[in-house]
Amino acid sequence: MRAQDNGRKRHVVVDTLGQLLGVMVTAADTGGRAAARVLLEEVADAHHRLALIWADGGYTGPPVEYCLTAFALVLAIVKRSDDMRGFVVLPKRWIVERLFAHLMRTRRLARDYERRTTSAEAVIYWSMILLMTRRLARPRSARG
Repeated sequence: MRAQDNGRKRHVVVDTLGQLLGVMVTAADTGGRAAARVLLEEVADAHHRLALIWADGGYTGPPVEYCLTAFALVLAIVKRSDDMRGFVVLPKRWIVERLFAHLMRTRRLARDYERRTTSAEAVIYWSMILLMTRRLARPRSARG
């Protein structure tokens, strides 16, 4: 049991370009596997062509089987090997880490100002709308 459970966890699903497909904000004491079940259901309903999802080691176990049986989605776990020391860029996980870096550039998301998780989710969507419109507004030569 923790003395203070006032933090938040942000669970996100992004495509290979880093565009947000779904988000769920939960209390810090909520397990990732429980949130994954709800978030994957929402994302699978909204994005029918989705076939493969990469996730970190926190989503091993029941979400993998649930994803395959309920939605015919393959949930591939990208694990960090035990012999790695310090920061190492892992394949496919850097896309989500880049998204979190973009979110932290939004001042309102740098701290937990929101009281409700739905408000926190709305601010994340708002931040991603700003990011996407900036990407679209860039001149074609600068898009690289």
